[in-house]
Amino acid sequence: MNALVQADRKGPPNQVATQAAGEEKQYLTFMLGGEMFSISILSIKEIIWYANLTEVPMMPACIRGVINLRGSVVPVMDLSNRFGKPSTPVIKSTCIVIIEVPTAVEGEHQNMGVVVDSVQAVLEIPTSEIEPAPSFGAKIRSDFIEGIAKVNGKFVILLNVNRVLSTEEIGQMGQMANAAEMS
Repeated sequence: MNALVQADRKGPPNQVATQAAGEEKQYLTFMLGGEMFSISILSIKEIIWYANLTEVPMMPACIRGVINLRGSVVPVMDLSNRFGKPSTPVIKSTCIVIIEVPTAVEGEHQNMGVVVDSVQAVLEIPTSEIEPAPSFGAKIRSDFIEGIAKVNGKFVILLNVNRVLSTEEIGQMGQMANAAEMS
């Protein structure tokens, strides 16, 4: 018997499991290439309209450029490109979602923008409605998926921000692109 179950023996059986299953988390949903994705709102700083992007030479293909956000330089990623698809076309509803991403240095964070077709809504999704990421058949890498939820009859892919926006992996992609250009 594990320690968690032993510690909970005073209350009704499975009380801890019931509380966890009934828990709801909030997610920002957005459209990208005709599919609905979501990110936990706990990592989202703000949402801005797509504008004033400065391209930076020798960056990985998934990095569209940088923006000036109140005096800070913020890299902007094209999520569609990161998923191995064509770049997101800029339309009237195109937004940049600013996300706080942990860095390789313990306890430090960096802001990063992601380009999305349009922002939909903030949804509260019960953890009991979230299924684990499929090991096959997804159109993006399975380690990018935190889970899949069914909301109003449609599937919503919950993204694992730490994997999708991994500053280490993106840095390695940039080094490989630079090495390829040099050879």
